[in-house]
Amino acid sequence: MKKINISIMAALLSLSLTGCLKEDMNNALGTVNPVTTAEQIRSLYKGNDVTIAREMIGGAHKLSGIVISDAAAKNIAPGTFVIQNYGRGNIRGIIVALGETATVPFAMGDSVEIEVLGAKLSRTKGSLQLSGIGTDKMKKLASNLTPSVKQLTIAELATSFLNYESTLITVNADVKPTPVSGETYSGEKNLNDGSNGLVKLHTETTATFAANRVPASAAFTGIATYNTDTANKQVWMRNLNDVKNASGPLYPGYPEDFESPDASQKGSYAAANITLKTGQWRLDQAILGNTSGRDRFNPAGLQCIRMQQELSASGYLQMNYDLPNGATKVTLSYGAYYTDASSTWRLEYSTNQGTTWQQIGNDISDAGSNGGLAKGATFLMNISGPVRFRINKLGLGKNSATVQNGRLSIDDFAVYQN
Repeated sequence: MKKINISIMAALLSLSLTGCLKEDMNNALGTVNPVTTAEQIRSLYKGNDVTIAREMIGGAHKLSGIVISDAAAKNIAPGTFVIQNYGRGNIRGIIVALGETATVPFAMGDSVEIEVLGAKLSRTKGSLQLSGIGTDKMKKLASNLTPSVKQLTIAELATSFLNYESTLITVNADVKPTPVSGETYSGEKNLNDGSNGLVKLHTETTATFAANRVPASAAFTGIATYNTDTANKQVWMRNLNDVKNASGPLYPGYPEDFESPDASQKGSYAAANITLKTGQWRLDQAILGNTSGRDRFNPAGLQCIRMQQELSASGYLQMNYDLPNGATKVTLSYGAYYTDASSTWRLEYSTNQGTTWQQIGNDISDAGSNGGLAKGATFLMNISGPVRFRINKLGLGKNSATVQNGRLSIDDFAVYQN
């Protein structure tokens, strides 16, 4: 009899545990986690409208996130707002639609919590939206929070647009064709950064900044949005603060991505001249690196520059040619090679064909502080006439407790005209 009772108890315990596995448990409390993520909500959509039920989202019934849209600036569909959150290792976002005549009760930077049971998930004019939720099912948790922003190339954004839809992104890009004098933000403008992909900058005619003059080139931050259908990929700025580092247009052929010639053509750190896509460059204590996961090249590419470590003299990545129309901006990406120590480098320019060089901006020493990922650098200037540039990696000597002088990766070197 004792054996029978033990068997019955074991079976009941097994059934109980099996039932628990069907729900998203909060292990710390032993209860179902009531809050889901934007990614989990988005995963429910398979091409047809969905009415959200508790069992679809592991027993959860709330969605929380930070409001990334700015209803006050009016560059968003009336009666909607966008929230973004982090879950399952990814940043994802979604539009919440209250109705065209509704007043949005939240401001950019508000942390909100929304009851989602019974809400409808659908694509409207191309964009994935939650609707059918009253404002009585929403509450503000905090204000003035700063959401994450992902910096991307146009190619990265266009290729993986679905993943970035309704999230905050930044692209350094030209407006194409180059704006004529007095041209404004209103309407749609093609964005181009020298990579592949078609993405447009969209500004509603009712936006508070629609009549402002659009720059030829800038770092544009905005919400990645499908408009009309999922083939129409756009960036919707929130307000004028989303435009940084405005400048003249990108020089043709830039950015220099160091993808050609093959890395085998410059595998030695010894100084040598090499012809790249944009012209002849001098690589002094620098090679073309192509080691995936170690060299910090653009994910869309296969190569970048790798500069030598622990030298007591400077290493250079130097243009051997002039650009004719001056410069208003230089952008590039950089990072420490693999697990190397950081290093210190500076951008320099010459207006006398390389006879003398002058520094632009400050020394940069944080290459190793981004968890193995590349970082972006932007230098603003107002240089007229022919100009050339170089990277000067300082010769700080051997790595030690007080010196960091590891290998340095450089990629996507872009110059913008005056």
